[in-house]
Amino acid sequence: MSDFVPTAPIAHRPRAVSGVDRLAALDGVPDLRALLEDSYTDAFLVQRDGRTVAEYYRPGFAPDDRHLLMSVSKSLCGILVGTLVDDGLIDVAQPMAVYVPELNGSAYGDASVQQVLDMTVAVDYDEDYRNPQSHVQAQDRIAGWRRRRDTDPADTYEFLRGLQASGPHGQRFQYCSADTDALAWLVEAVTGERYADVLAARVWERLGCAQEATITVDAAGFAFANGGISCAAPDLARVGQLMLGGGEIDGRRIVSERWVRQTMAGGDTNAARGLLIQREYPRVSYRNQWWSTGNDRGNVYAVGIHGQYIWLDPLSGTVIVKFSSAPDPVSAAGNQIHARLFREVCGVLER
Repeated sequence: MSDFVPTAPIAHRPRAVSGVDRLAALDGVPDLRALLEDSYTDAFLVQRDGRTVAEYYRPGFAPDDRHLLMSVSKSLCGILVGTLVDDGLIDVAQPMAVYVPELNGSAYGDASVQQVLDMTVAVDYDEDYRNPQSHVQAQDRIAGWRRRRDTDPADTYEFLRGLQASGPHGQRFQYCSADTDALAWLVEAVTGERYADVLAARVWERLGCAQEATITVDAAGFAFANGGISCAAPDLARVGQLMLGGGEIDGRRIVSERWVRQTMAGGDTNAARGLLIQREYPRVSYRNQWWSTGNDRGNVYAVGIHGQYIWLDPLSGTVIVKFSSAPDPVSAAGNQIHARLFREVCGVLER
């Protein structure tokens, strides 16, 4: 990404990294390699109880190569906000404008922080990735991912201030990438620092990651929190370990167990209606920028378009990281193949 778009570093604490292509531990998964190839896999890493049991990297991709996370980036923002809540810098019941007065008069001004975290803000926003007139493509242009138009806002700050409410907040789940960028602005407002620097200090460095991550930034230096992070697969797996560890990793407390427990419990299943993913998980919900399947295994996950995942299986202590380059942003077929893959991998590890 840094070859094409301006990026800011997310600093790290160096750690040794190693990895080979090995899938023997998952021999019980039917047609595993075909599943990986059919889902356009770039990297696939499976850890159980913090130990790597299987991994796969397509030719030309290595364990220490960075990959764009897309909306998995949102879930990292959720953890970061949790650390600020833990320290008393944010009260999730307060309206966003209490912390970011510039959002007064926008869709976010009177929305509570928790409503933004759970994406129950009623906002006039089109998330159609293929529509050139959509808000999400406008955000891409502002972020530098697409060619700008003369009529585009100068930066993400101006874009967020211009978004308007479409009804009362808190009644329905509405997936909206701009919500995460509003949270990033909140992070900057309460810390007085740039988002990338706060994420580095409060999350990435404490995780003990082996590689430096990056995040794309717009003309104003605003980090593209909703989808712009790139990192290596083993480092992303540590995010999964953190969540399964109740907010602690290698004896270091990063975010409170209360925040993790709340996130893993999921959100309001009645708020999510008409979602494509409900074909696989009818009781799906969203809480603190993470998805909950609502199934019997308690699977929780972070997901980005074109096939990026952190999959958490609390029953078996399994973390799965998957990087992909799927041609479609989202599809029923893609959801189905990943649901099968994750289900069968966790099933094999329990035998």
